[in-house]
Amino acid sequence: MKILNDPIYGFITVPHPQVLALIDHPWFQRLRYIKQLGLSHLVYPGALHTRFHHALGAMHLMGKAIDVLRTKGHAITEEEALGASIAILLHDIGHGPFSHALEHSLVEGITHEGISALVMDRLNDEFGGGLEVGIRIFRDQYPKRFLHQLVSSQLDVDRIDYLNRDSFYTGVSEGVIGGERIITMLQVVDDRLVVEEKAIYSIEKFLVARRLMYWQVYLHKTVVACEMMLVEALRRAKELALGGSPVFASPALSRFLTLHHDRGSFADPKVLNDFLKLDDHDVMGAVKVWASHPDKILATLSGDLVDRRNLRIRLQNEPWDPQRIDELKRKVADHLRIDMADTDHFVLTSSIVNNAYDPSKDRIDLLYKDGSLRDIAEASDNLGIQALAGPVTKWYLAWPRWLDD
Repeated sequence: MKILNDPIYGFITVPHPQVLALIDHPWFQRLRYIKQLGLSHLVYPGALHTRFHHALGAMHLMGKAIDVLRTKGHAITEEEALGASIAILLHDIGHGPFSHALEHSLVEGITHEGISALVMDRLNDEFGGGLEVGIRIFRDQYPKRFLHQLVSSQLDVDRIDYLNRDSFYTGVSEGVIGGERIITMLQVVDDRLVVEEKAIYSIEKFLVARRLMYWQVYLHKTVVACEMMLVEALRRAKELALGGSPVFASPALSRFLTLHHDRGSFADPKVLNDFLKLDDHDVMGAVKVWASHPDKILATLSGDLVDRRNLRIRLQNEPWDPQRIDELKRKVADHLRIDMADTDHFVLTSSIVNNAYDPSKDRIDLLYKDGSLRDIAEASDNLGIQALAGPVTKWYLAWPRWLDD
């Protein structure tokens, strides 16, 4: 068996030759060149780990979870264990570079989860139907639903890995959770994944860590500002390319700049093949060249991003005053001598939502010794946990910092 050295868990083992064959596949190897946290390294310099790291870590935790449930008397066949490992290994394979930025600029009407499902189908054909169980688990079509919950739920191995991994690489200690204890306390009741009551404090810490990591890392205002700059640079490049203006891009990126692509277009194998050639190098290599583009809007957006002259951004609890927004847009129009309509690329406002726990979607239930189940938000005597059961929305306003200078 293949053994890998992971900085979070130490030595981890690839559980099956078929899993190793998937890891060695070019489409999975591409994840080595897609950073897990996008542009977060512009705030946290150590955040350079990749989706490849995360997928392997989640696969490792899946194996541990399966072992725990087997020791507690739950029948999980070797085929099901392999399927669960495949499902979690490939759960992020549809991510593009700076995935959320691409989903708001280059592709329309399809998420990375949808693309992951399409990639799994293609790989299943290539592997002679050997991924069938894993795909059914991933799509929640397998009779044992708790296997899907290990892949995707509010307490899945995906979240357990990325919280500890992202905390490690950013240095944000608030994200550290007791992942091993949570996995050890997993149980299954009526085909649902639950947690033994002894893990209540570990679950509380898990939810608090998730809330804090969103505000401190995933939704950090400077990270949001930089990601919005990339979205606007890609949007402008696409506007120019669709209008016939020459825009530098790799062949794969060029396809998505010069044509509209929605869910239906991914039925064309060539579109999916080109998408699976994209990584961070395609995007940032293009952005570096665009910084010298004759179009003032594209050049300014790209140059500011490359040189980290990120947008100034402010957050508040209600939408921003339209007059304040219009005032900033007029200043940008005067400064760059562009039309007011084009200032939408530079003055940005919208909302961000932090929802650490949503019991309406998929509860985290605690299993008591008498066999009863209670939702964590009800069972906890920590008022903060009850507060986490609701979303928090903040509204941002971002504008070029050179206006203030």
